[in-house]
Amino acid sequence: MPTRIEKLRDLLAQQSVDCLLVTGETDVRYLSGFTGDSSYLLISGSRAAILSDRRYETQIEQECGDLEAFVRGPERTMTQLVGQAVEDFSVKTVGLDANDISWGLAEGFRSVLANQTLVPANGLVPQLRQIKEASEIETIREAVRIAERTFLAIRATLRHGQTELEIAHNVEHWIRHFGGEGCGFATIAAIGPNAALPHAQPGQRRIGDDPALLLDWGAKYKGYTSDLTRMTAIGAPSAEMAEIYPVVLEAQMAAISAIGPGVALKTVDAAARDVIADAGFGDYFSHGLGHGIGLQVHESPRISAITEGELQTGMIVTVEPGIYLPGKLGVRIEDDVLVTENGYEVLSSLPKGLDDCTVIL
Repeated sequence: MPTRIEKLRDLLAQQSVDCLLVTGETDVRYLSGFTGDSSYLLISGSRAAILSDRRYETQIEQECGDLEAFVRGPERTMTQLVGQAVEDFSVKTVGLDANDISWGLAEGFRSVLANQTLVPANGLVPQLRQIKEASEIETIREAVRIAERTFLAIRATLRHGQTELEIAHNVEHWIRHFGGEGCGFATIAAIGPNAALPHAQPGQRRIGDDPALLLDWGAKYKGYTSDLTRMTAIGAPSAEMAEIYPVVLEAQMAAISAIGPGVALKTVDAAARDVIADAGFGDYFSHGLGHGIGLQVHESPRISAITEGELQTGMIVTVEPGIYLPGKLGVRIEDDVLVTENGYEVLSSLPKGLDDCTVIL
């Protein structure tokens, strides 16, 4: 099986680029296994090197000792090290991913690479990261399992008077308790009207202020993250929640059923969006349907009404439709779904019927 770097070399050859300077920390980790920061990769058709500083000499040997290493001391900048490494590679064109570098950094590279031609090579590594290898799928499965155990622990320990912030902090505790590295992203714990904000910041609203609690959380495990959302009704669902929750659930199930290799991303989004629009809430579904997950919580592909492209076997995507009624309530349901050769597999298994949402304190 080709290595990740070999797959990248094939993409570089297709674009007639001599080498790629990889500057994104997540892309560096994906290609090399290096878990430090402030480091780059330089990859050509025949060579692969990591560019870093002396803080990481031992770590580089431990995590990616098969790569060449260009290591700088405090007397040199990273940009100067790039110039040295590229000169040593004796290449004419250097590809850069403009999505990962600032204008100032690009100008710095131009200053030390006057003899090379800098060319755009955008999205090559993220393109590879879309399709998960078997080991990545198993790691994400475990991240989902930890997240699910965390949710059950949170539900079991809910108490009147707990704030959104306290709930979010408890999520971090339980993820670590069950073997995770921490939260895959900042937890959203939103009570009542705050749930109408798709990316609400946990604050001082308390359990008991409103019956509805939206929890959007994910566990990080071996660098990979899950991403789930569930609703909880304290006591009994409000009239608004009882009305819109079944619509959101039907929309999610319709979208999941549409998933399979070769299916257009727009088609999956439309499957959910049409259900919500037909119920009269189309104006209240204000975001795309989902996204890929992996080393980052938001990866390609994006599933939306405007995204081109198709699902492919090995992608893992979220499916998270929502209805948000400003000042009243928001409902979102989210699961992680693997695209398989014959369709899909929902990796998450937490119950999500309206009756399953109710908690009596």
